[in-house]
Amino acid sequence: MEWLNLDDSVNALSLLGVVAILGLTIFVVGGYIKKMKDSRAEGELAAEQWDGIGEFKNDLPVGWAVTFLLTIVWGLWYWFAGYPLGTYSQIGEYNEEVKTHNAKFNAKWGNADANTLKEMGQSIFLVQCSQCHGETAEGMNGKAQNLMRWGKEEGIMDVIKAGGKGLNYPLGEMPAELVNEADAKAVAAFVMAELSGAKKTKYPDLVAKGKEVWVAGTCSSCHGEDGQGMGGSAPDLTKYGTVAFLAEVLEKGKKGHIGGMPAFKEPMLTEIQRKALGAFILGHTK
Repeated sequence: MEWLNLDDSVNALSLLGVVAILGLTIFVVGGYIKKMKDSRAEGELAAEQWDGIGEFKNDLPVGWAVTFLLTIVWGLWYWFAGYPLGTYSQIGEYNEEVKTHNAKFNAKWGNADANTLKEMGQSIFLVQCSQCHGETAEGMNGKAQNLMRWGKEEGIMDVIKAGGKGLNYPLGEMPAELVNEADAKAVAAFVMAELSGAKKTKYPDLVAKGKEVWVAGTCSSCHGEDGQGMGGSAPDLTKYGTVAFLAEVLEKGKKGHIGGMPAFKEPMLTEIQRKALGAFILGHTK
């Protein structure tokens, strides 16, 4: 009978409300039943009739009106002064426990070294990510993003070929195959060498050509010539290949072929856990 614990003010308020509503209901219904038994049909009739049956011009029942107004007043008090803003609740207690736990977690792991972060990130990946991306992070035959290619030229080429969607940027989804395969490889080399956080590419001889394709308008029209996404209108590719870019994806969530990836905000993942996951993915896929 834990639900009847009157030390919990929410339970006490709920029980008081039930008793009050039940009492008012009995009082009002009893009054009207008595009135139906004792009173006669008299009063002013409305002009309309249906098959000889008229309708009295009745005033709004006082008991009903008072009950209705009191219910509104009680409801406003309940939400804005009683529960959940001004008193104890189990949800509030849970949130406080999570807040306390996260504070202890951050204090313990806030200065973790790179290896510790990778190990933590691997555990998080296996629990939260492997169901869709697979234990090897290869995306399970295209069902989800192949993270083995993410943060490299291949990842950029995949997005250019298949299009980019699901992050809900103001400029919308990026269409597939905006440029041919050769130009896509060159753009990927340019992004990795000059825009991304990695600042290196496996195809240095294609960087100049990639810059020409980028500036021509196919890419810069949304991402801007500097690749910073024009104030959040499109992804900021200067963060690509870094933990910061991955953290943004985790923060926003993403729509994919097999459903939507939830936004891994706190308390689902703390900032340190998102950093650890990024460290594992970047370290695991290089």
